[in-house]
Amino acid sequence: MLIKLQNKILEKIAKGEPLAETVDYLCRTVEAMVDDTVCSVLTLDDFGRLHHLSGPSIPKHYAQAIDGLCSGEGVGSCGTAAHRGEPVIVTDIETHPYWAAFKGLALPLGFLACWSTPIISGGKVLGTFAFYFRKKRGPSEVEQSIVSACVHLCAIGLEREMRLEERRRLAFTDVLTGLPNRTGFNETVINEDVTRNPWGLLLIDLDNLKQVNDTFGHQAGDDLIRTVGKRLQRMSGSDTAFRLGGDEFAVIVRGTDCVDLGYHAAYVLAALKEPCLCAGQTVYPAGTIGGAIARKDQTVDEVRQNADFALYEAKERCRGQFIEYTAGSGSKIAKRFRSFQQVSEALRERRIKTHYQPVVDLATGTPIGFEALSRLATRNGDIVSASHFHEATTDVHLACALTACVLDNIARDARDWLDRGLEFGKIGLNVSAGDFLDGNLAQRIVGAMEGAGISPDRIVVELTESIYLGNRERMVIDQIKQIREAGMLVALDDFGTGFASMTHLLTVPLDIIKIDRSFIARLLVEQPALVIVEGLLAMSKSLNIRVIAEGIETEEQRNLLMGMGCSQGQGYLFSKALSRDRVTSMMSHRRSGQTHGYGAGELPLFSLSASQ
Repeated sequence: MLIKLQNKILEKIAKGEPLAETVDYLCRTVEAMVDDTVCSVLTLDDFGRLHHLSGPSIPKHYAQAIDGLCSGEGVGSCGTAAHRGEPVIVTDIETHPYWAAFKGLALPLGFLACWSTPIISGGKVLGTFAFYFRKKRGPSEVEQSIVSACVHLCAIGLEREMRLEERRRLAFTDVLTGLPNRTGFNETVINEDVTRNPWGLLLIDLDNLKQVNDTFGHQAGDDLIRTVGKRLQRMSGSDTAFRLGGDEFAVIVRGTDCVDLGYHAAYVLAALKEPCLCAGQTVYPAGTIGGAIARKDQTVDEVRQNADFALYEAKERCRGQFIEYTAGSGSKIAKRFRSFQQVSEALRERRIKTHYQPVVDLATGTPIGFEALSRLATRNGDIVSASHFHEATTDVHLACALTACVLDNIARDARDWLDRGLEFGKIGLNVSAGDFLDGNLAQRIVGAMEGAGISPDRIVVELTESIYLGNRERMVIDQIKQIREAGMLVALDDFGTGFASMTHLLTVPLDIIKIDRSFIARLLVEQPALVIVEGLLAMSKSLNIRVIAEGIETEEQRNLLMGMGCSQGQGYLFSKALSRDRVTSMMSHRRSGQTHGYGAGELPLFSLSASQ
């Protein structure tokens, strides 16, 4: 009978059946085997507290009374057994001092004696297995053998449960900080219910983790993350603060605190700013926070998305501060965020395409280059121009990734055209401020082009003056010098729209200026525009800087520009931006001497850009 019971319990444990149900089955079976006994199994936590696990014949009020009781000498039979790590037999509960504080619970139930045996594994007490007797007596030899088997089975079950619990803990815990991780956050936040308890969400992004990693090493970065994790846990609690990954943290704000998220966010920001020691270096942590309050008509996912929107906006507008999502600002934030997501997904899925708009000799219409323009292919095949996702390019990292993608496309397409014997002239590549941050822009362009067997002097690097405003100017000028030394040309795009364009002609080494389309559009209707363009052309000629007019749409504009001495331009009068296949076809027709097969406003031409 005992062997059969052992096999049954081991089978239940192996199948992973709930431990409480398995131990309940064990207790009921043993109670049926031994007359006039009641079984009880308690577990012992790391703080020495006892917890009711099983006891199918134990009344609910009794189980509740002893649950959470601290083990110790003289704390009943079970508390003493757990404390000593050895069996404790009390043959008379009514008179024994161990039961003085508890006999009022036991005697009315007919429990007159109690024998408790510790459940031990690896030298650690995991719990207790107890027999309550309805007579004043101790255990028989048969009962001792039964309990010995039961204690062993309980130890196996508890060991397995501990391993499972540890695996669950590791799966839900960030190793570096000890905070719940993204999985733990998802499990926690899904259970939030605003109808029972108001709640809000703060999403925190560390601003200087990359700088700390790059300056002091990754050990310092890890120390910074650990420090921030400890501070958030100290302020918020282990079930409220989370590390979502990288430099991202989250805090759930519950109850009346979420009425004023700004107050709580300010408290978090103040705590983060305190200096800390990271790999022996003094570091001042900094973070940006976005937050949202849960509304009764919102799902958990909507609250999370709103907090994401707010964080994205805070990172764009006011790093180091807090922005709370509001319905009034939602559409603007959402548009920006969706643009960011759209481009990020397109880059991952290789759906960023490069189209090419010709730059032509105005007198002959002969193509002299192409401007490469980013296009996004949707999952259903539609092509979206960059103006529809321009918001995404305000993010430095995303703009850099977009430039890198366009550069790879240029190298691939240029190689293909040369292999076909098609001459394409020079190609202009628009770059962003973020492309200058690492100081290696020239090397990256040269590497991409030479990797495809293309000479770097085929590239015209196009930039806007916003790239070198402020304290970045010296760094940008140094890299422009490297770009020109590598044989590439440098063009200043959208010339005339910035407040310091003329100044930059003196300080920045340039080969080309591109007159902004806004001036060309006003040439025929506004005298000031005509005067400004004439002045720019005259000045550029004296400085030996080439001029390209952008946005030419009519023959009248073309003729007026040529009359003022402008010889190169681009715009819809000549061609819209075309796919690489269309450009290839046009150049092939041109080489073979054919002039037919082109659509309206399509000429075979050349120059490249990633931001239009």
